[in-house]
Amino acid sequence: LSGLLEPKIRKKFMGRVDIRQVFKLSRSGVVAGCFVQKGMVDRKAKIVIMRNGEEVFSGEISSLKRFKDDVRDVAEGFECGMVLSGFEDLQEGDIIEAFEIEKIARKL
Repeated sequence: LSGLLEPKIRKKFMGRVDIRQVFKLSRSGVVAGCFVQKGMVDRKAKIVIMRNGEEVFSGEISSLKRFKDDVRDVAEGFECGMVLSGFEDLQEGDIIEAFEIEKIARKL
């Protein structure tokens, strides 16, 4: 019976990223030049974009690069380039918060 219960969903904070510069490229669209302020950012992480304390967009990262290399994750204190899937209205000064969703099995 415990397998029939819906799992409890929890957001686990991974990192906070500051957008320093926005580039518009013909091939990949809009690229955010970022600096990882706290934690780390993983390519498979879910993200939320905050502007002036309000949530502007919630989605996923489609590409994460460090210099010209595709990377899996970027640690605190390093710079990276991000392309977001489904959102191109990026501005300098926006904050990206990365998190992963944990599913915790409920028990009787």
